[in-house]
Amino acid sequence: MLSKRPMTLTLGFSPCPNDTFIFDALVNHKIDTEGLRFDVRLEDVETLNQLALQGKLDVSKISYGVLPLVMDRYQLLDAGGALGKGVGPMLISRQPLSLTDIDAAKTAVPGERTTAHLLFSLAFPAARNKQFMIFSEIEDAVLTGKVDCGVIIHENRFTYQKKGLTKLLDLGEFWEKETGAPIPLGGIIFRNDQPALAAKVNRLIRKSLEYAFAHYPALPDFVKTHAREMDETVMRQHIDLYVNNHSLTLGLDGENAIHTLLRTFGRLHPHEQTRSLSIIH
Repeated sequence: MLSKRPMTLTLGFSPCPNDTFIFDALVNHKIDTEGLRFDVRLEDVETLNQLALQGKLDVSKISYGVLPLVMDRYQLLDAGGALGKGVGPMLISRQPLSLTDIDAAKTAVPGERTTAHLLFSLAFPAARNKQFMIFSEIEDAVLTGKVDCGVIIHENRFTYQKKGLTKLLDLGEFWEKETGAPIPLGGIIFRNDQPALAAKVNRLIRKSLEYAFAHYPALPDFVKTHAREMDETVMRQHIDLYVNNHSLTLGLDGENAIHTLLRTFGRLHPHEQTRSLSIIH
């Protein structure tokens, strides 16, 4: 009798240590994937956002800032995301600037549909001179004077001070003070036509992360290979900051945070039509 061929799903996430840490066991067959295989695509988060808007991938990491615009195609998974307190984007500059100058300042932002842009827009709704670029280019853009200031995310939180840059505002702290909620940075979505399969993938992502936690602080080769410019201390700082219990399951406070973000999105973009949120557990 011929064996049943595994189903292959396209899966997108970033090469950042938090994502490679979460998905390592899943995509490298360290856990039983229950008959599923994954065709992996590693991209920066803004590219993943654009792919989600086009409905290109079966499963994908996205910024929560783009979630309202893809709920017609995708459902949100409970596991695998980045959400917490003290994990938000930061607005930095080479020279000290007054926050009253930000509306006119040339500001680098890591993608139009990122959560970082949404939080920046919440803090500075009148800012009119934004330059959208890949997050890894923003520090250098500030250092060289290409822009006046920039919104940094990911590992740049650990490197900007060493390069002589100055924090103007922690956008995560601003969000927390405004809403009292944790910061929803990025989540995992699954196409909405197979809810039973979505629940299976959600379970496998959770198992993959449980495997990673069980072997931590050892770093898988998969993490180190895709973070070659970082030393292992920065990799662990990255993982410690962005991977937590909310990555295993959102919980009530996590779900409330996402609903708060959706209401904020609606206030900032009243012309955008979105559907109600569906979370697969």
